[in-house]
Amino acid sequence: MLPWLTERFGNPSGSHSVARAARAAVDDAREVVGAAIGVEPGGVIFTAGGTEADNLAVFGVFTRRPGVIVTTDIEHHAVLEAAEATGARLRKVPVDRFGIVDLEALAAALDREVTLVSVMAVNNEIGTVQPLAHVAEIVRRRAPRAALHTDAVAAMPWLDVAEIAAGYDLVSISAHKFGGPQGVGALGVREGFDLAPLIHGGGQERDRRSGTHHVAGIVGMAAAAAATIAHRASEGRRVMALRDRLVDGILAGVPDAVETGRRAAKVAGNAHLRFAGVESEALLVLLDDAGVCASAGSACASGAMEPSHVLLALGIPGPEALGSLRMSLGPTTTDAEVDLALNAVPAAVARLRATLAELEAV
Repeated sequence: MLPWLTERFGNPSGSHSVARAARAAVDDAREVVGAAIGVEPGGVIFTAGGTEADNLAVFGVFTRRPGVIVTTDIEHHAVLEAAEATGARLRKVPVDRFGIVDLEALAAALDREVTLVSVMAVNNEIGTVQPLAHVAEIVRRRAPRAALHTDAVAAMPWLDVAEIAAGYDLVSISAHKFGGPQGVGALGVREGFDLAPLIHGGGQERDRRSGTHHVAGIVGMAAAAAATIAHRASEGRRVMALRDRLVDGILAGVPDAVETGRRAAKVAGNAHLRFAGVESEALLVLLDDAGVCASAGSACASGAMEPSHVLLALGIPGPEALGSLRMSLGPTTTDAEVDLALNAVPAAVARLRATLAELEAV
């Protein structure tokens, strides 16, 4: 990214030599990103992140094909709130207690009025992997007019998105989830699919997303995608071992701790637990003081301490959901960091429970 941040300031939409160099860099990145998510280079629309990509998918389809939108109860707010903002009739499909979409309920929600179905590849909070191939088969059979979208933001670090989203019309990703810079993402669009723009202006991205390209961010995202794909399998095995040691250690060291979801159906980097008698807000403060960075739910909404809609959809009661903790592991995670968390989490939970017991005794 450095040359595009320090030396090369050309606008890719220009015609002079510096601008042409920037456009060539964007086009090279487009090929890498397209291959990573399984679309042709011309189908890659660069965005300011996963939220914009999700919004563009929802509004872009609904503008062209007004109708019923079907999602799941545990989609990211970028999909759920965008769907509500369209004014469309929205049908939300339930999930089981592990966060897997109910395929029978999905089938029942589909008919010829449905014009968009959005099911995320991996849940951003609890790490559950959805059966996208089965979803696609049901949708194509029961809602032939529907466009298929998947939010693959949380999937990209761990799964072959091009493979799992094969046959989907629209695929969203965000660079910061797989080692790229914040504030850049992409929406992959199948060739020939008609999508209305969300942002109007200069006509960039084939009139589907106007605005000057964030060249450094786009180049960084492509580099991160290439590195992720090259090391995904080996890093996945290493990180899974670290995650298992972390979760097993906390379950052994904290009485009444509960792991959320089913580990066999989750991606390697997700560790999500719940602690009775503990509020996430206080727990996060203590962990941060101990050098452990974690969150209670979606990082995008971690300032709002209210029960996660994802956990509520799993049937977890509100008070219990408020005692949740999400820790994310990745390629930079070390054994020493896991050791730090294994010391910090039990100590913090014990301290909070002792404080609560003292207050109740007064």
